[in-house]
Amino acid sequence: MDITYENTQREVRTDQGVIRYHEAGDGPPLLLLHGSGIGVSGWRNYRGNLAVFAEHFHCYVIEFPGFGISDPVPGAHPVLSAVDSVIRFMDALGIDKAPLVGNSMGGVVAVNVAVQHPDRISKIISIGGVGTGIFSANPSEGTRLLQQFADSPSREGLIRWLECMVYDPKTVTADIIDERWDLAANPESQQALKAMYGSESFALQQQFMANSPTPPYWSMLHKVKCPTLLAWGKDDRQCPPDMAMMPLRLIPDSELHIFPKCGHWVMIEAKQAFERISLEFLHR
Repeated sequence: MDITYENTQREVRTDQGVIRYHEAGDGPPLLLLHGSGIGVSGWRNYRGNLAVFAEHFHCYVIEFPGFGISDPVPGAHPVLSAVDSVIRFMDALGIDKAPLVGNSMGGVVAVNVAVQHPDRISKIISIGGVGTGIFSANPSEGTRLLQQFADSPSREGLIRWLECMVYDPKTVTADIIDERWDLAANPESQQALKAMYGSESFALQQQFMANSPTPPYWSMLHKVKCPTLLAWGKDDRQCPPDMAMMPLRLIPDSELHIFPKCGHWVMIEAKQAFERISLEFLHR
């Protein structure tokens, strides 16, 4: 299947701006949601998996608002605008119900959509991200590197973070560094990163959570009613594997697969195993 950036790129207008996405394949719908981080995009998260999934599903790789590709939603936190954008996207394309694949922040978005709109989500595959640390340091090594970059962006800081995302440093090629650095310079991308990981924003978030009567999202995971596959790298330094214990316990119909010799980007470092296990789960 000939899948390129250009021949899959699409956009749809919603009541809160244009959402851009990549589309490939035929069959039942499958939505793929990207994570956060430096120079991130849906295409960069899933371009290596899209051809395989497109043999079985009508795939939509959504570019979340505020990351430099889709129109931003002014004044909205990136995670909250991403949750809303999934339903806006589904409504705009007439998708009544679909499974979601989410990497890191995309997994957090997926479970929040499932809690708020249980009738719209049939299954979830979350690649890291969901839950909270039980034994590991908080913030994690990867989050600390994101904070350092958000406060003072540099190419060297980008490389340190990229190498933290993977088990094998050879995965971080010169091309990946260049393309991430190019998008990281986008003002919208910088703003989203600062809103999530900048020292000032992070401190405000911690203060808000300490004083807010609203419980954290992970305490609501028992409300996720759809089957959920948790896919985790054994050597994930962004979201250490002990995080998986909470969603595994709280989500009623959940299962966990841990991939050896693999960091945060399971869909890249454990590509074939991830695709095989994901397709088996989705086809049940």
